Amino acid sequence: MTLLSLVLNRILLQLSRTLGIRNHDESIIRWSGTSKPALGGISFFIVFLVAYLSYVFLFNPAATAANWQHAGILGATVMAFLMGLSDDAYNTTPLLKFGVQVGCGLLLAFTGTCIELFSNPWLNYALTVLWVVAVMNSINMLDNMDAITTLVSSFILAIALMVCLAQATVDVFFLVLLLGSLGGLLGFLYYNWNPSKMFMGDTGSQFLGIILSVAGIAFFWNDPSGATDSALRQILLVALAFIIPISDTATVIINRLRRGQSPFVGGKDHTTHHLSYLGLTDRQVALLFGAICSVSFAISCVIVNFIPSSSPWFYGFFAVYFLAVLGGLYYTTQHKKAKARFHAQSS
Repeated sequence: MTLLSLVLNRILLQLSRTLGIRNHDESIIRWSGTSKPALGGISFFIVFLVAYLSYVFLFNPAATAANWQHAGILGATVMAFLMGLSDDAYNTTPLLKFGVQVGCGLLLAFTGTCIELFSNPWLNYALTVLWVVAVMNSINMLDNMDAITTLVSSFILAIALMVCLAQATVDVFFLVLLLGSLGGLLGFLYYNWNPSKMFMGDTGSQFLGIILSVAGIAFFWNDPSGATDSALRQILLVALAFIIPISDTATVIINRLRRGQSPFVGGKDHTTHHLSYLGLTDRQVALLFGAICSVSFAISCVIVNFIPSSSPWFYGFFAVYFLAVLGGLYYTTQHKKAKARFHAQSS
């Protein structure tokens, strides 16, 4: 799948003179301020479809056709992809994007991909929709600097893949889905690493939002082993796997509310930007986030493979790590040098 992604992105890059840019006066511009084609999301979707169809034809196609959960995941993914594609092409209204995101969450919840935290199913449905909308928006917000979202998403899928393979009975559908999505990201990373040749655009971030929210529900929120006494462990896995999106989104929302600004308006006030204001290069920011994700991956491996769910006291140590990362990234936005450069850049 990685090789397929490399080939697809190479082809799309060659076609970028006529695809991926709204027009020459209104192009896709990120932190670097350079116009580049935003076609990565198209390769994500094609690789996903190849993986999905490979599963359908190779593993019991009759059962797959009758599986509402699989159909719901496919439907939500298509909805997210088309909405992101239209947003890249036409700048759709925020209300329409929000409506589609809610629709994706409802479709997943009512077809079997649902968080099972409460005894009341309607609370689970509401939490699932909230989770899907939150992930889709946080991944979109995080896509503001070369390789950041691609790298972070790859680690989230890698943690989900580790949890999937740790089960006594591996769910082949999710295994193929995770491998395909991860392969698509790794192939795109070659073109998205700083200095990047292309972006993923809203097409890619909205697609990833659905894939990551599904992975989060199946392998972090819900215990694939079926254990009913592991809620604390599962919530900690959610926090560790999504440590960068959670930290960045929480920091941006808090700071914008403190400044009396809307949290939903874009700006160069993310944790990535403030690290740059402190003197790190774009590549160093990506490497730092990669290091944080690597530690989270290692801790998740320990939790899943070596710590029983009946030992909640042990999780306090790992919770401290999560809070330390969250606090550290928030602190960068409060540093005098970073704040001064942010205000100078905003004025």
